[in-house]
Amino acid sequence: MKPIVGITMGDAAGIGPEIIVKALSIRDVYENCCPVVIGDSTIMEQAVKAVGAGLSVNSISDVKEAKFELGVMDVFDLSNIDFKVLKVGHVDAMAGKAAVEYIIKAVFLALRNDIHAIATAPISKEAINMAGYEYAGHTELLAHLTDTKNHAMMLIVGSLRVVHVTTHMSLTKACCMIKKERVLKAIQLTHRTLRDMEIVNPRIAVASLNPHGGEGGLFGVEETEEIKPAIEEAKKESINVFGPLSSDIVFVRARGGAFDAVVAMYHDQGHIPIKLLGLKWDESQGTWDSVSGINVTIGLPIIRSSVDHGTAFGKA
Repeated sequence: MKPIVGITMGDAAGIGPEIIVKALSIRDVYENCCPVVIGDSTIMEQAVKAVGAGLSVNSISDVKEAKFELGVMDVFDLSNIDFKVLKVGHVDAMAGKAAVEYIIKAVFLALRNDIHAIATAPISKEAINMAGYEYAGHTELLAHLTDTKNHAMMLIVGSLRVVHVTTHMSLTKACCMIKKERVLKAIQLTHRTLRDMEIVNPRIAVASLNPHGGEGGLFGVEETEEIKPAIEEAKKESINVFGPLSSDIVFVRARGGAFDAVVAMYHDQGHIPIKLLGLKWDESQGTWDSVSGINVTIGLPIIRSSVDHGTAFGKA
């Protein structure tokens, strides 16, 4: 039995539909799972034309109607986009509202076990807020829909995995949020997730917040007062954890195979090494040439992964 993966269409005005069409043109995808798009059939038909793919669209209202055949793209059609008024390549409140509805439907289907995992195409935070949904992004919305209090973002490029203690907030606020309990929860979540990935005894590195790990309090006290106590508590739970390690070297060591994951303290600390390795920028075109990173929301009662890039309105 291959798992059924619900692919949310993301923002209809962005790159999501085209990315999905290209992905579902690959035989390997169907050899590993049964994909079904949760979105709008009209938009997906337009994306097929834009890409020039030889796919037909099978519009369905129940997962049981899906064919799961290469060459036939199954679309769970919510029919919530008016293509005639959609502003492709621009922030659009209608597209933002529809994108949230795809996520809500996907979570409903996953919790009911009609699908076994969710893969999300990118959404626009600005568009969903314009539509009246005050969420910082996918992670916060998914946590709300599944009533999950303890969750985190794991970014993956190749063998490098990074989990964040804090994400979408100002750097000033993030520094204030570095507390023992929060760091410990991130370590525990990382350990459980790596075990779920069949890594028997995960090696987890914890990055420092301050330069040089705080230099014994010279550059900050968070390492000694909050991060180190969290690590010691995790060790009492038989978690194989190291640190705090200076963030200017820990990612290099992890990429070299010393650790299975790194717990980062704030958004950019974790995102920069991932995107340096996972993104390729075409300077002549002023656009991303390729993206290989993925995002996994850990701690949810369902499996959710995502591309590690945005809507790319400039390329849609």
